Amino acid sequence: MRHTILLLASLAVLYSPCHAADKDSPRLRAGAAAVDITPKLFPLNMPGGFSANLAESAHDPLHARALVLDDGATTLAIVVVDNLGVAPETIEEAKARAAKQCGIALDKMLVSSTHTHSAPASNSKTGPEPAVAYRKVLVAGIAESIARAHAALRPAAVGAAVQPLPEEVFCRRWFLKPGKMTPNPFGRMDQVRTNPGTSPDMIDRPAGPTDPDITILSVQDAKSGKPLALLANYSLHYVGATPKAMVSADYYGEFARLLQARVGDDGFVAMMSNGTSGDINNIPFLVSRPPRKPFEQIQIVAQKAADAAWRARASIAAHRPDARLGMIQRQITLKVRRPTPEQIAEAKAVLAVKDQAARDKLPRLADAYARRVLGLAEGPETLTVPVQALRIGDLAVCTLPFEAFAEIGLNLKKRSPFPRTMVIGLANGSNGYLPTPEQHKLGGYETWLGTNRVQEDASLILTSNLLEMLTELRKGAMEGR
Repeated sequence: MRHTILLLASLAVLYSPCHAADKDSPRLRAGAAAVDITPKLFPLNMPGGFSANLAESAHDPLHARALVLDDGATTLAIVVVDNLGVAPETIEEAKARAAKQCGIALDKMLVSSTHTHSAPASNSKTGPEPAVAYRKVLVAGIAESIARAHAALRPAAVGAAVQPLPEEVFCRRWFLKPGKMTPNPFGRMDQVRTNPGTSPDMIDRPAGPTDPDITILSVQDAKSGKPLALLANYSLHYVGATPKAMVSADYYGEFARLLQARVGDDGFVAMMSNGTSGDINNIPFLVSRPPRKPFEQIQIVAQKAADAAWRARASIAAHRPDARLGMIQRQITLKVRRPTPEQIAEAKAVLAVKDQAARDKLPRLADAYARRVLGLAEGPETLTVPVQALRIGDLAVCTLPFEAFAEIGLNLKKRSPFPRTMVIGLANGSNGYLPTPEQHKLGGYETWLGTNRVQEDASLILTSNLLEMLTELRKGAMEGR
């Protein structure tokens, strides 16, 4: 009888769930790092507008923040860079350098930009010394962040959660009241206007939805439970109103600093990625907001976002040390929008106007968009862009190398086969705005030739590909791969 009991006990241990997990389940490892990429040489051009915007100093630091995950079969890296939109060429150079340093495959790296409008240009190979020097800082910093995160790999566990923060996101495209619309730069009338002001006599209703959620991926030490990193995603354009002529990471950098303080660990790495915010900003158009000092509104939004992320992390019942990873990348070729012969003739006519009185009568930004039209006429006919789909346990991550509209992200989240899905914009490049076909019909800044560069149904093509990729990843998850 005694031998029978011992035998049964041995079998129970051998076939217990804990033993099976130890033998068959992957053991996740994770590492994170933040590398300072604040420029040291000035002045520097900060792109993102139609007029010169030079930085003479730094108000707060810029960083490249990296998270590396490894489940024994797949190693992947996620990097968030404080920049308007790092050029694809710069990203590819940084990825190649990181691959040599730590061996992660190029198609298993995701490098996204926050979209701060107060950061230097990313791809200056010629010109003023500060600009050329900064490109080198950026390449080295991105690569170093990945290498440091890889070197810091340790047993880890992950969890995902969502916390709404609806009061800081607003659609910036509005229908105006009858008779209030003025011609666009091409001399034609749109149905909606971007950033139309806050007068109730002027604006009628927003032209699209917002995505209210902050989605997070939380990473902690598998043994101690010590927080290691947190990747957040929010569909909010930059906040702006930074100190004049100064570099700033905007609310993304302030979020990372505040959340680190919430956690109370100097080694903890927090990062805020840009969601689908091409038509979203932080202006409450029908509300009179009190005046703010430079950087004050950034601090307000960052504090609310950090609190929301902290609450989301606290809501996670259990972090999983056995989360499986997956990552798929596709190269999608899209048609570049080509101006018609009539549009080319109109653009040349605008640029031919020399008399100042006649130029003053042209629509606002007519000259700038005439040049963009001619640039599209002379440029390539196609654009090939990367899209990626990632699986981190039960969390899916999609990437788009555009400033995508909020409804694109909402659609991907709704149709995703995963319980939670994060959609990161400005990933692996910045190729202009990505409206939906329905928004193209309404016109407005984000749909104009030169602001939007690719075919009008591009969002449908990219969404279809991403959903196929997510389905493939989900199938692998269900089959235990």
